[in-house]
Amino acid sequence: MADERPLLETRHLSAHYRGLAALHGVDLAIAPGEIVAVVGANGAGKSTLLRAIAGQVATAGEILFDGKPIARLAPHRISRLGVALVPEGRRLFPRLAVEDNLRLGAYARRGPERFRPLDLVFALFPRLRERLRQRAETLSGGEQQMLAIGRALMTAPRLLMLDEPSQGIMPRLVDDIFAAIARIRASGVTILIVEQRLVETLAIADRAYVMQTGRIVLAGAAAEIAGNAEVRRAYLGM
Repeated sequence: MADERPLLETRHLSAHYRGLAALHGVDLAIAPGEIVAVVGANGAGKSTLLRAIAGQVATAGEILFDGKPIARLAPHRISRLGVALVPEGRRLFPRLAVEDNLRLGAYARRGPERFRPLDLVFALFPRLRERLRQRAETLSGGEQQMLAIGRALMTAPRLLMLDEPSQGIMPRLVDDIFAAIARIRASGVTILIVEQRLVETLAIADRAYVMQTGRIVLAGAAAEIAGNAEVRRAYLGM
């Protein structure tokens, strides 16, 4: 990681989810401009980690965003600071049009630049421009994921968190999603990604954290983790 101050840092972060301890003393740091992956088996606590950062799960420990504590803030206040979460399952407004879903992403922004992120969204996902009047529920799984990412980008985030962005997507669109993630980083957005497609994820990530039963058990360069057969076998089931 670069020597500059982390954009996001967690210190001794613990959390419960549905009455069970899901995170145990998680220490994590992400520098501005990085793509960082959190990988591990199902039930390792990866999604809970993203929800905790977004303020959706009660926590103990510290969460710092740009050096400022955010662990006790409400989700909408964390969002306004520049943290956006694209949750597993997308959670769109299915009966609203694509355009309405996108515009709702900018609801908390004000001024003439409010909808400027649309330019980036349409550059990344031209399909969305073609389907502006369609209801979200009529889109394919891949198109819905594009819309979910686009809606998050409408908040003009500094940190974009993606929870299983390839889930439920036709194989031919998966490459488009991963290419878009790389382009989002190139636009200046820092990315934290949880994803089961380990080969593709580690190929675009700078660094990776491996989680097991709510703990970070390994951290390092994504290429090193991807290239270590023992690590892949022991922790990632590869």
